[in-house]
Amino acid sequence: MIGKKYKSWMLDWENRLAFRATNRVVRPFEWGLDWTQNWPSAGRLPQNGHTPLKYLSELNSAILESSDEFFGYETPRDFHLDGNLLKFTSPVATPHPANDLAHGVWYPAPGSKKAVVVLPHWNASLGQHSGLCRGISKLGISALRISLPYHDYRMPPELQRADYAVSSNVGRTMDATRQAVIDVRCCLDWMQSLGYERLGIVGTSLGSCYAFLTSAHDDRLAVNVFNHCSSYVADVVWTGLSTQHIKKGMDGHIDLDGLREVWMAISPANYMSKFAQHKGKKSKFIYTTYDTTFLLELSEDTISRIRNHGIDHSVAVLPCGHYTMGETPFKFLDGYHICSFLKKWL
Repeated sequence: MIGKKYKSWMLDWENRLAFRATNRVVRPFEWGLDWTQNWPSAGRLPQNGHTPLKYLSELNSAILESSDEFFGYETPRDFHLDGNLLKFTSPVATPHPANDLAHGVWYPAPGSKKAVVVLPHWNASLGQHSGLCRGISKLGISALRISLPYHDYRMPPELQRADYAVSSNVGRTMDATRQAVIDVRCCLDWMQSLGYERLGIVGTSLGSCYAFLTSAHDDRLAVNVFNHCSSYVADVVWTGLSTQHIKKGMDGHIDLDGLREVWMAISPANYMSKFAQHKGKKSKFIYTTYDTTFLLELSEDTISRIRNHGIDHSVAVLPCGHYTMGETPFKFLDGYHICSFLKKWL
């Protein structure tokens, strides 16, 4: 009885937090083929009369075969640290100038040779995750909290939310993911240029997805914390409470199986083998029992895949939900798991 009451109370709290936002917009469905034009794999794969679904499915398969190329880049030459604000031009160009200037807030730990990149959740405001970064720096580990594509400093003027990062535009969502991964790798270049030798990453929710894709393609990331985890991006959009406005935009145009096909190249499930090839990585997966965005079965599926691939990892399961993880007392418990893991292994 107590368990049922607690679950009911937690889900009610989770729903109230999820629907505080009143500015979610149902946007029209778009295949977004124009966003594929600058991808390396697209240059070798003409559409040849295929339907958009068939073409994007084949393009995703091609990307998976050469994902190092897809997430490859040239290191920017214009890194500039103004106070504690890092700026550089993203190697990925988009039609939105504001989005193409990458930003990161720097929390240095004097004398440290260890550093982590912190990737916030979807629609995080600029100040969020700053407390975590300050806590990490007090452990003797420098932290760089980056702005995800289309977030805070990088948000185009027509937006109120970071809708272009994940949306009913298939190609744009993939392009935003590619840009996020490449921008994080640029940040690792910058850290190394300052003499940092041990590098790690902490990603939350959408940031966790980006973090996994980055680490699967970059062996410099020795220590990883994935705060929330799910195997497929499509499943989160299709079943998550906070993404129902995106699903509404897709209804009648594509089903879940089709969406998995056209987002194969941005889903962690398809990079387990690649991640496992990087020996020596230490990884922590944190998820919650009452998550209404990354459903419990999606997180458990991720952990099952991790175990099947023999990836060195540890797991923490918190008795809360996706949104309630950011509330007292769970945010302190979450912070403890993150910081203690970084302190031990980095």
